[in-house]
Amino acid sequence: VEDQRARWERKRSRTAKELLETEHKYLEQLDLVLTYFVTILKAKGTLKPAVLETIFGPLESLYSASHVLSLHLEKGNLGPGLENFCQSLDLYGHYAENLEHANKTLKEQVRKNKSFRRFKKLQETRPQFQGRQLEDLLPLPLQRLHQYKHFFRDLLENTSPDTAEYQKLAKTVKSVCEVSHWVQDIFDKRENSLQLLRVQKLLKGQKPRVLTAGRWYIREGWLLVVPAKGEELKRRMFFLFSDILIAAKPCHPLHLLNSSKLSCQAVYPLHQCSVDKVFGHTWSQGGLLSLSFPHKTLLLMSSNQQEINDWHRSLTAAVR
Repeated sequence: VEDQRARWERKRSRTAKELLETEHKYLEQLDLVLTYFVTILKAKGTLKPAVLETIFGPLESLYSASHVLSLHLEKGNLGPGLENFCQSLDLYGHYAENLEHANKTLKEQVRKNKSFRRFKKLQETRPQFQGRQLEDLLPLPLQRLHQYKHFFRDLLENTSPDTAEYQKLAKTVKSVCEVSHWVQDIFDKRENSLQLLRVQKLLKGQKPRVLTAGRWYIREGWLLVVPAKGEELKRRMFFLFSDILIAAKPCHPLHLLNSSKLSCQAVYPLHQCSVDKVFGHTWSQGGLLSLSFPHKTLLLMSSNQQEINDWHRSLTAAVR
């Protein structure tokens, strides 16, 4: 037991030391943004207060919370430090919610506001920035949140469960994980919206309407459609979403407006679909999938075994 405790203590000390060292580095980087951008921009009035608030969000509050945490860590007061830190964790979620809008506003100001563009360029040439741009520093809090999760978990694993500090660490890990899920959810929804928008732009015209609330993009790829009567195979692009499957074919390469687009051939709702592998259960060359709908059966083929297996998995999960 004593050996185990000594091992725990050694690992715990190492983690606590690394947490403090990286916290100092994180604070230095935040300080760059606050000193050379936020403070000076406020004093100069180069940006309107609302624009400044949009670009930098709760960055000052995040800095304050981390500064207090680092002071507690320096004194070895992990418990009180964590209690205080947990109260400001929601700031990371709000920061993530605002980040896309912040980046858009920053780009807009660089494009439209000549004095801000000059100021930004000048600040970024300072040696302290080491060639980094403001855009590189704005995502730092969310990268740090990811690091916190691992540091606090490591500390928890190397703390004796019968101590008061263990309870505080367990509570902190739970809170950090909840905020991390919140942030991940924001990014997943944003990425999904971008995928839906990309597919909508790929398809000629506005039908079908791909951008629909609650719809999730899953995958896409070329597959061969096997016709019912012995006609030749048709190569089609398929887009799989959480509720529908879209089949499309390329527009004519000489078309003035749509040469790089796809024309929608059919939209298959998945709520009344069943998926089967006709063959392709073994690692032979490719396989065939049968998709049964109330009024139609669709046979899809690929010469790539892995591709057929992946499509089968994705379709089955989507239908389920």
